[in-house]
Amino acid sequence: MKFNHLLLPAALTLSTLLAGCAGNVEPQYPPKELKDISTSVTLDERWSTSVGDGLGRARYPLKPLLVDGTLYTADENGLLRAIDADSGATQWEVRFDTPLSSGISSDSARLYAGTRNGSVIAIDREDGSEAWRTQVSSEVLATPQVNSKLVVVQSVDGTVTALNRISGEEEWTYSSNRPALTLRGTGTPRVIEPVSFVGFANGRLVTLDNRSGQPLWDMRVSVPQGRTEVERLVDLDGQPVLTRDGRLFVTSYNGRVMALEATSGEVIWSRDESSYLTPLRVGNYLFTVNEASHVLALDVDSGSVLWESDALEGRDLTAPTFIDGKLALGDYQGYVHLLDASSGDIVGRTEIGGDGISLAPLADGKRLYTLTNDGELAAYDLEKGD
Repeated sequence: MKFNHLLLPAALTLSTLLAGCAGNVEPQYPPKELKDISTSVTLDERWSTSVGDGLGRARYPLKPLLVDGTLYTADENGLLRAIDADSGATQWEVRFDTPLSSGISSDSARLYAGTRNGSVIAIDREDGSEAWRTQVSSEVLATPQVNSKLVVVQSVDGTVTALNRISGEEEWTYSSNRPALTLRGTGTPRVIEPVSFVGFANGRLVTLDNRSGQPLWDMRVSVPQGRTEVERLVDLDGQPVLTRDGRLFVTSYNGRVMALEATSGEVIWSRDESSYLTPLRVGNYLFTVNEASHVLALDVDSGSVLWESDALEGRDLTAPTFIDGKLALGDYQGYVHLLDASSGDIVGRTEIGGDGISLAPLADGKRLYTLTNDGELAAYDLEKGD
């Protein structure tokens, strides 16, 4: 059994889960074996470097950040490193006295990250020095989100906290009802200047006024169904996608993929599709990966399926990244797959290993950056195949 997306009731420990998985439990979607493909694109490694101890057994979502030619990346034990994206050379590194547990975000001067003991840390981008540290309600797995005034963070207990971006002082909090059983992880808010769009483990999507933390609208994206707690999971674990035309795209586990009017929450279209990953919009396509690791391309205006690929079923795919007309996705065995974005055909593949890949790759032009679960960070250039 893979543990990238553990189901965590409030009082259930990892050891209990491991013990429960000791028997011969058949996965719902057994991973398909990879078939030979006709390669039209290759991934040419330019550099690689080791980043500490990687994501750890719990697979903390320590997604790197690529900004202004620098990669900022962390490991499970508090190491944070700034790396030149072109050469792979280390610019600086620091080690914090508490393990980091979230991805990294930034503004023009600082980085922001969450910790296992429930802190948010603001870090100087130039040298890694700590600017401020603020305690929030519980462990932070969701990447802190920034606008011109606030750092908005969602903790694993379902509390959303807004901090002053300059000082770290608390501005407001909002709490939701947390069900007894949830996916391991929390939704990441989508924060713009006036509002924050936040998905919760109870299946609800809420828009919060950033001035006060008061809800402007609140809707149920997914309704619990079934008799067992597992069947009734309705987690919104991905990040809402907001587009310039005022549409909001959301996914939910045991629920739906939906397009909404961002200002009102009015449903434009919805499709039954279980997913815990953030969707990706490119032009008229909305790409999503469902819980079976089928990759789907949906029409953004209607939600109709343009293509669906089940070639990688059960392989615990990452969220997709768009690069040069392709979708790049990692899997549990450490492969990176390239799919043609217009057809879904697999056009490239490389094996990286590293105890698997659970974080979506990063893209810049025709260069792809991947971080494996054991902490190997590598840069690959896309080249036309033979």
